[in-house]
Amino acid sequence: MPDGSETQIIKVLGGINEINPDDWDTCAGNSDPFVRHSFFSALEDSRSVCADTGWLPRHLVLEDETGVPLAVTPLYLKNHSYGEYVFDWGWADAYHRAGGRYYPKLQAAVPFTPVTGRRLLVREDLPPEKQRALQKALLSGLVQLAEQLGCSSFHITFPNHEEWRLCGEMGLLQRTDRQFHWINDGFGCFDDFLAALSSRKRKTIRRERRAIDEAEDVVIHTLRGDEIQERHWDAFFRFYHNTSDRKWGQAYLNRHFFSRLGQTMGENVLLIMAERGDEFVGGALNLIGEDTLYGRYWGCLENFKFLHFEVCYYRAIDFAIEKGLKKVEAGAQGTHKLQRGYLPHATYSAHWIADSGFRKAVRRFLIDEREAVGEEIEVLADHSPFRKS
Repeated sequence: MPDGSETQIIKVLGGINEINPDDWDTCAGNSDPFVRHSFFSALEDSRSVCADTGWLPRHLVLEDETGVPLAVTPLYLKNHSYGEYVFDWGWADAYHRAGGRYYPKLQAAVPFTPVTGRRLLVREDLPPEKQRALQKALLSGLVQLAEQLGCSSFHITFPNHEEWRLCGEMGLLQRTDRQFHWINDGFGCFDDFLAALSSRKRKTIRRERRAIDEAEDVVIHTLRGDEIQERHWDAFFRFYHNTSDRKWGQAYLNRHFFSRLGQTMGENVLLIMAERGDEFVGGALNLIGEDTLYGRYWGCLENFKFLHFEVCYYRAIDFAIEKGLKKVEAGAQGTHKLQRGYLPHATYSAHWIADSGFRKAVRRFLIDEREAVGEEIEVLADHSPFRKS
């Protein structure tokens, strides 16, 4: 077994299918579905991610002298900032007004996916000190590639806290934001969770759930694996497209992606669909990790009161409790999640900027922004719906 001390070679891939899936997944591990080879393959094979959409794959693979992959990083060359959920449009505009060229840039990320996870994917069977050395080698490789390609910057979005700290030690700029996550505090059932809330919040949630239970002809289905058929994906894609048109102005993912996701990762997919009569009217897509349920996309065709809360939040909590999962990540934005038991948690990104003057300006901005984000998290936490101990 390689120990990470051999001569190392970094390769740049033009697509995820240029590496053996088992080699990639040995580095990515099994706990996070978003960094598995099959997820990136679904994105690229469906052409939701490609040069035409502004996400040109440039994945890094660090090999030993025998060609065995020791570490990988999902990486893209980009000519825009769409689909990232860490907004740097202001940086791009400022650099342009100063006479610079912000694009192309490199993005180490899971496209269209604001979920926290590993981005410097090192084999976990190596000693911790070797893993850390390989992560540093990947970061050095990112700098070299950015310089070779003439990029203004590279960005690592939604890494875990340990990777974020390492990035800071390596001189990268550190940014924070916040999301709302539900934490399973050993609840045995949904009523146990409700019992931990204040009386007013408990009554509100019960009223919202009761309204859906009593809604005429509305039935909610929880589907996994082979239970999900193409007709379900057809309906869900309509919901997704409808939400994209209203919120973002464009749909990042095409219909083929969802079929590929179901075919190759069905065991990790949880699709919650609301049906009225013989028509699906709303739904939410989740991915199941080792200890986390990740809420991804939601949409509906009509305005059903409280359906969003039931399908996206309460059914996710039901599932997490039943399966013993530790956490539900409900995606970006949405302070309304706080009143439904989803508490504020910090998220992270790290940034390398080639231009020294621009880098200093961004560093000053990030110091103030991190302080503001920290204060916001504290204020939001003070409005927790849970009973005060």
